[in-house]
Amino acid sequence: MIRVMGYPVRFTAAITHEGPWYVARCLEVDIASQGESLEQALDNLREALELYFEDKPLTELPMTPILAPVTIELPQP
Repeated sequence: MIRVMGYPVRFTAAITHEGPWYVARCLEVDIASQGESLEQALDNLREALELYFEDKPLTELPMTPILAPVTIELPQP
């Protein structure tokens, strides 16, 4: 079997630590994955994205989201 190499496309991942898991979410496409380490969560997300785009070809490049911090003030408990 010959694998045809494609072209690289960069996506943005947001990673949170939830209990024993690291959860990686793609901000451009509604895909998420998890792993026991940060690296494993990103590897699993990469694999999930590749599988997703095998069935749904990328017709246009995704727009990179603008990341900005938002600070709010919460009432004292």
